[in-house]
Amino acid sequence: MSQAVILRQHLARVEQLRQEERSPAVQCAWQVVRRVQVQRFRATYADFLSNGRHAPAAQFFLSELYGQHDYSQRDAQFGRIAGAIERLFPPHVMRLAVQIAQVHALTETMDWAMATAWASSAHAPPLLAAQSTPHRPLAASALAAGYIDAWRTVQRYDDRQRQLEAVLALGEQLTRVVRIAGLRTALKLMRRPAQTAGLSALQAVLEQGFDAFAAMGNTSAFLTGITDRETHWLATLHHDTPFATAAQRLEVALRAVVPAMD
Repeated sequence: MSQAVILRQHLARVEQLRQEERSPAVQCAWQVVRRVQVQRFRATYADFLSNGRHAPAAQFFLSELYGQHDYSQRDAQFGRIAGAIERLFPPHVMRLAVQIAQVHALTETMDWAMATAWASSAHAPPLLAAQSTPHRPLAASALAAGYIDAWRTVQRYDDRQRQLEAVLALGEQLTRVVRIAGLRTALKLMRRPAQTAGLSALQAVLEQGFDAFAAMGNTSAFLTGITDRETHWLATLHHDTPFATAAQRLEVALRAVVPAMD
């Protein structure tokens, strides 16, 4: 099976999830799930995000893998030109595009499952939560309790491990490709005035990743940090950890990012 076909399969799964009919409560819960994850990421990697060497890579992971952006237009562009990507880009670059799509599909699958569980739980966020402002935010304690309850309702611990492994594989692949002499220059030379929007969008994503990992130099501390911290959070969110303990840890993380949440 070609890499282009695999990339399209991942993107098709994401598009299928987007097209499923859902209640306003589930759509609201999905936005809240994403917001909690972004805030938790910022708290967990505050040192990386504020460190000149690691900040670009941490920001790349946050914006391209865990962000609250609407990726539908980008995904549609990637899907349309998957064959061209495979023809025009070196194999190492195509594998990166596939890995990004894989992480994207896993994340979307888990987030929608959690949103569905959260919307039907006793911790369901009010419909206005998705539009809450800094002046009327949801309480950190409510967010923590609702998120953990939804996470444990969905479970799928193996998929969570697979998600982490996919993120790490993406980081390791970026580490390898930035060492290939002339690769980024070759990508720049491939830009043409008649180039499709999708190809341009993909190049922008890849170049951002290349620049971030090239600036970091040795990536071992960064990737080890992700492994250790995400493994810790997986253990915290798992039902083996008492609910009150897990909720307190997540609440502390959320308050670290938005101190005046209550």
